[in-house]
Amino acid sequence: MSSSASPGPHSLAFRVMRLCRPSFHVETPLRFDPSDLLSGEDIFDDPVAAAHLPHLLHTFAAKPNDSDLTYRSRFLLHDPSDAMGLSGLLVLPQSFGAIYLGETFCSYISINNSSSFEVRDVIIKAEIQTEKQRILLLDTSKAPVETIRAGGRYDFIVEHDVKELGAHTLVCTALYNDGEGEKKYLPQFFKFIVANPLSVRTKVRVVKETTIVEACIENQTKSNLYMDQVDFEPAQQWSATTLKVEEHHTEKDSVTREIFKPPILIRSGGGIYNYLYQLRLSSQESSQMKVEGSNVLGKLQITWRTNLGEPGRLQTQQILGSPIARKEIEVQIVDIPSVITVERPFLVRLNLKNQTEREMGPFEVWLSQGDSIEETFVTTNGLQSLDLPQVEAFGSVDFQLNLLATKIGIQNITGITVFDTREKKTYDPLPEFEIFVDTDSFLS
Repeated sequence: MSSSASPGPHSLAFRVMRLCRPSFHVETPLRFDPSDLLSGEDIFDDPVAAAHLPHLLHTFAAKPNDSDLTYRSRFLLHDPSDAMGLSGLLVLPQSFGAIYLGETFCSYISINNSSSFEVRDVIIKAEIQTEKQRILLLDTSKAPVETIRAGGRYDFIVEHDVKELGAHTLVCTALYNDGEGEKKYLPQFFKFIVANPLSVRTKVRVVKETTIVEACIENQTKSNLYMDQVDFEPAQQWSATTLKVEEHHTEKDSVTREIFKPPILIRSGGGIYNYLYQLRLSSQESSQMKVEGSNVLGKLQITWRTNLGEPGRLQTQQILGSPIARKEIEVQIVDIPSVITVERPFLVRLNLKNQTEREMGPFEVWLSQGDSIEETFVTTNGLQSLDLPQVEAFGSVDFQLNLLATKIGIQNITGITVFDTREKKTYDPLPEFEIFVDTDSFLS
């Protein structure tokens, strides 16, 4: 098949119409209420004038007669809905119009025979060409159209899920035998631009063991968008919860809203809506599978509809957070006494967890003062170090520290340090935490 068009006039021609939901035909005439002409703002202050006003308005603004060719009341508001300018008519698309990423491009294509003789063995192809690829939508090579009579046509519909931004070209080609038996090749090109309907901006914040993802979605189209679904699909090791403002509804309304979720409106021309998601590591097993330094949190799945129900769907790229370095061991405080008395020993219960796939230890634990120049008022009572046994892979062990506070008030416990006696490795101390030291009630 030749890649260039055959010279001379062609018997066939393509006509293309985009198939989408029709739009409302809106008329915006200047219409007014008769009372604006016949009365002032203070007409109802006069009881006599107010009593005769309804009769005058009824006479003046009577329903128009179809046989009245003067159209004397065509600018009057006969019904409050007349002010909207909706004529009750729908308009089919007159051009490709605005086409957005995530929509389905659907086109009605007609190949017309405008000659006075029939054409035979018509091979039709329709393709979408982008900057990156060429996608075949229709090919009748294996079953050519036998004939298209003079003045006749052959119609078909093609669809394509728009997944790329930028310039697109709908390429329609036909290879056929004309009335004189000459084989001709007809290419036609229909260009359109695909724009981005949404601007999605994300922020990631980490609060202790919780990761918060904020998604700001902005409508960049010229029509309102009704968001059916904006879900966060977490990566394998995460679980996600959508955070919403609590709304007080009756039990019946709550069930109804759960079944029939109302869409969220984002207005045209820059309307914004914010979504908030809470992410946590889904389980111990999945956290064990987490690769050190991995920072993939997940992605957003977004579906919407326009004013007349035209659907759209987008999926964002992977949203990244701060890389999380997996610690080999983790020490956590399990229990602290609710009442701590000055110069009386107290026990702090802790837990050491092995977060590796190998056995670790044995360990030594002590209370280190470090390089702090501030005087500390919580010390070890008794042995200065505590020996802990080996801990199996992903296992844990509980232990207690015997401490003593020497000053009343709010005091800090700092420098709880773990040392691996086999690998000769000291781990970072446990972050400091506060306790309240009270006086001895018996002494006072």
